[in-house]
Parts: sequence; structure tokens; C-alpha cells
Amino acid sequence: MIQRNAEKELRILSKQFKAIAIVGPRQSGKTTLARYVFSHLPYINLENPDTRRYAIEDPRGFLGNYKNGAIFDEIQRTPEIFSYLQEILDETKSPGRFILTGSNNFLLQENITQSLAGRIAYLTLLPFSLAEVTTLAKQELNEQIFTGFYPPIYDQNLDALKWYSNYIRTYVERDVRQLKNISDLNAFDRFIKLCAGRIGQLLNKSNLAIETGVDNKTIDSWLSVLESSFIIYRLQPYHKNFNKRIVKMPKIYFYDTGLACNLLGINNSTQLETHYLKGNIFENFVISEYFKSKFHYGKLNNFYFWRDNIGHEIDLIIDKTVSIVPIEIKSGKTIHDEFFKNLRYWLKLAGEKEGKIIYAGDFDQKRSEGIEVISWKNFSLFD
Repeated sequence: MIQRNAEKELRILSKQFKAIAIVGPRQSGKTTLARYVFSHLPYINLENPDTRRYAIEDPRGFLGNYKNGAIFDEIQRTPEIFSYLQEILDETKSPGRFILTGSNNFLLQENITQSLAGRIAYLTLLPFSLAEVTTLAKQELNEQIFTGFYPPIYDQNLDALKWYSNYIRTYVERDVRQLKNISDLNAFDRFIKLCAGRIGQLLNKSNLAIETGVDNKTIDSWLSVLESSFIIYRLQPYHKNFNKRIVKMPKIYFYDTGLACNLLGINNSTQLETHYLKGNIFENFVISEYFKSKFHYGKLNNFYFWRDNIGHEIDLIIDKTVSIVPIEIKSGKTIHDEFFKNLRYWLKLAGEKEGKIIYAGDFDQKRSEGIEVISWKNFSLFD
């Protein structure tokens, strides 16, 4: 098993909370991590039809078998047991009793809010980070972006193209139906591919509705589906005005670049080199690594982007409360002055003294003006 950065945080939470919910996309390693850290607890897979039927029809009797604790996998499939689980948690003082995993954040949070609020901790587990697969990572950037970071590809040495194609088919045909009563799966399939074509761009829901052939309300609903199942996330704009008008629409990204490449019809890493979205996909790669570094250490999301109405833009803003760190992301392999234009403008405007550029080249630089230039190979650290 590849060591997960989230393991440390999971062990800390297990000493403080009676129950822990591990959430994240399907196949991100939630079950593997839970069973490794809590090997002393029985494992119950609620995807199993017989087990699920027992839990739904007789939740009190079902939970009576696990009063000393258990790992309940995909627990959002059995909302009936949450109220009964609350009783058990209220009667015990022991931490780390129940580990709940789920790939459907909306359904899981809905049930936890109703029954387990204040009794449970959350940990989000995304696919591998670049740091976690250092010994297995691809040495060539485009190959790494194309391969993505889902654990089965590494654990079982699978063909990325075939794996993602089946993952998407299973997700659309199974999980989407579970989240929403979507009758036109072809339209939803078209929608998710259109989202991939908008990586790193402002999210214009009206245009998405027109191209998909549905109304704006449906687009809102479907975006929530993709977010709840950890396929996409919306990066929100940084709202501090600096006395200028700023863009207030979010930008859209995917949690995994391998999945995005598959949706874009990219069949190998060579095609990525000349793809019209190459820069956007590299930007997605960097930003998703930052998200992993936050979530796997149990930290809150403090990431934004900034753009004004005349074209100045910062790809990623890290709000540290006491300071704000702007980061520009460049897919070029050679450092040149154009890299620094927006960053210099923003530092002067904001009165900050620190900034970073992450680029597709191999060498790091520290500039005297407070700007650090970092290779894609070296940035994957907690910030």
C-alpha cells in the first residue's frame, strides 16, 4: 500500500471523535485507508445488496451486531441507520468507534447533518498527490497529467485510457442516477464533456445550458451532482476590490487531470503536447495538487483566483489571513519576462511582498523582488 498523507490526520481525528466520515470520489482509496488504519474494526460493505437490505429493513438489529464499532463503506446507500447510529454514539465515550466512507458527499452530509452533527469529523480523500507517488510518478510531465492519480492505475498497473473510460461509464450510469433522477443520460454525458472543455475558464452557465440543450436550472443541478461526487470543483474569485472592478464568476476545474483528458478525447500524452487546452490542463494539475495538500491534512480551503475587468489575472490566491500569496501557473518550459507581468502588477496593487510562479520547466529560481519560480516537480508540498 502506498503511504497516504491523510493517514496522520485520520489517526489524530480517531483519538478525538467517536465517528469519522471519509469522503471522496470513487476509487480514491477511502476503503483501503480505512481498513489499514482501523484493521481492528469489522468491515461492512453497504454496496452488497443483501447487507444493504438488512440495514434498511432492520437498522436496529443490523447495528446491534456492531456496538463496539465498525467500518461502514458507502454508508450513504442506507440513510435509515443514521438515527440509530446516533443513539449508539451518544451512549459511548470511546473515540474512533465508527468509520463511515462515502463517495456521494451531498447524500452523506444530508444524513450527517440531520442525525450526527457534532458527533463526527470529516476527512476528504482525493486521488494520489504527486508527492505520494514520487517513486511511481512519470518522469515526463504530459504523461503524468494524462495518467492522472487514481490509485487503481498505480496499484494494479492498469492502462489509464481504458480505466478512465470505464470509470466515466460507471459513474454516469450508476452514481448519477443515485444522486438525481436524470432520464437523459446522453445529455448529461454531453454536459460533463463540455465542462472538461471549460477547464480553467469562467463558468458561464447560460452558455453551458444552450450547448447542452437544457435550461439553467438543470445546469445548476448537474453542476451540484459533479461537485457532490468529487468530479469537479468551482474555484471562487477573490473579492478584495483594490478599487477596481473584478470578475465574480467562479472558474471550473476537475479533481483529476487524467479523467479530464479522457473526457476531452485525448488518447495519449503526445496529443496533450499540442492540445489547445494544454495550458489550462497544466493549470488544473497544479491547482488540484494544492487542493490535495489541504484536504489530506485536514485543512480548510483558502484558495481563490483573481481577475480584474481589464485582463489582469492571478491563477491562484492563497489567503493565509495574515498574508496573501499569489501564484501564477505557466505551462512553458523556459522562464521569460512575460511570466512575471501579472504577478508584479498584483504585488504592487496589493502591497504584498511574496509571490510564486509554478511552471513546466525543471529548474527553480529565487528572484530578488520576492518572486519564487518553482518547477512542477518540486511544488507538491503543503503550503
